[in-house]
Amino acid sequence: MTTRRDFLKKSTLGLAALALSPSWAAESLQRNSANRKYISQRPPLNKRNFKSKAVEDTIKRIKSKIKDPKLAWMFENCLPNTIDTTVRFSMRNGKPDTFVITGDIDAMWLRDSSAQVWPYLQLVNHDRALKQMIEGVINRQTQCILIDPYANAFNSKPLPDGRWMNDTGMNPMLHERKWEIDSLCYPIRLAYNYWKKTSDTSVFDSDWRKAMSLVVQTFKEQQRKDDLGPYNFLRMTDRALDTVPNMGYGHPVKPVGLIVSTFRPSDDATTFGFLVPSNLFAVISLRQLAEISNNVMLDYPFAEECLALADEVERALNKYAIVDHPTRGKIYAFEVDGFGNAYFMDDANIPSLLAMPYLGTVDKNDPIYRNTRKFVLSSDNPYFFKGAAGEGIGGPHIGYDMIWPMSIIMRAMTSTNDEEIKYCVKMLRNTDAGTGFMHESFHKDNPENFTREWFAWVNTLFGELVMKLEKENKLELLNI
Repeated sequence: MTTRRDFLKKSTLGLAALALSPSWAAESLQRNSANRKYISQRPPLNKRNFKSKAVEDTIKRIKSKIKDPKLAWMFENCLPNTIDTTVRFSMRNGKPDTFVITGDIDAMWLRDSSAQVWPYLQLVNHDRALKQMIEGVINRQTQCILIDPYANAFNSKPLPDGRWMNDTGMNPMLHERKWEIDSLCYPIRLAYNYWKKTSDTSVFDSDWRKAMSLVVQTFKEQQRKDDLGPYNFLRMTDRALDTVPNMGYGHPVKPVGLIVSTFRPSDDATTFGFLVPSNLFAVISLRQLAEISNNVMLDYPFAEECLALADEVERALNKYAIVDHPTRGKIYAFEVDGFGNAYFMDDANIPSLLAMPYLGTVDKNDPIYRNTRKFVLSSDNPYFFKGAAGEGIGGPHIGYDMIWPMSIIMRAMTSTNDEEIKYCVKMLRNTDAGTGFMHESFHKDNPENFTREWFAWVNTLFGELVMKLEKENKLELLNI
């Protein structure tokens, strides 16, 4: 098994990069390198994992409106990347079942799989097959949570010899067992918005209810009010952020009502256990879960339990997560511990401080968010990098000077300034290294030094940005 960081590639056209690609990707990269024309980088029709008329119609419609040929090409490549290459749809026990790999890692993350299919949700009422595919993602995520609510990534079938089987608490169905709050929030976000979009309640079956009970139980366990809880994590590794101090329980936290997230969305260990963007995500997820419980499951006591927990976490956030920065005033810290310690930084992975309005956890016009946004997009954030190729947020997962396109997309998504959006689009256009795709990260001075040539989440997220600009009648911002 491989991990995200194993896919560092120094050149898009290196032999190692091509060897790691599926055959169609290697062939198309070589072809595009040879003539530098904007030839589609999608797999041939008969090699696509899943087909959607609604997605194809959307590509055709929007592409025809984009005057910049390179951006039109990138949109055509990126928006369908999840369904083209990562979706494995089938029927299982009479229900749709969809396993979604991340791209170059053959495992399903609860976070990534939710985010990868998210942009297609707006199209489901025009495409029954697409609706079924997303229904299948929800069903598969339910089964994953029932296997282990503390795990972040799962195998499609038992793999007794998986790479991380020596980690604490592993079993053969798990690819990795890193406890991250957002791993349980993303499936709620997807299911809630699927219900709102389609009015389909079939996904809220008895298994889903059991899974959601485990979600709330896990959140409460990780408030650590009475003890450290049942979860700890240790790994034999030479990377400090791939294991956890204090026998796998992390640095001490004061039980103030916040929820410990042992790992960040980057799959790096937290420094102070209360990860603020993820706790904010938990608040809105619990309220969405309460709404489903009240209106679909008619389980009023469970709804009250969810709302009470959401209110408790929110009160603690207001008390402990908003802190005074030496130059930026009141901002959200990235992590706190309840003892008064705070970590001033941001990481590109979502949920992040920058992305809070995207997830609906904070209003983009909120003055504390505005201060926080200025902080994370400045040199005051130790993981904000600026160079000859562009500027943006990275994180310790890849390290110094590596900018994540995901952060540039989030900057555009959360901006209220058209010139800033256009600036972000231009950076994205000019840092694809000629591949027509987004990447996990690129060097601030050299976009051909990038990681992960096949990372479906960020590709589809770029497609979502373009769809958003069309909806807002702002496609002219793509005319670079």
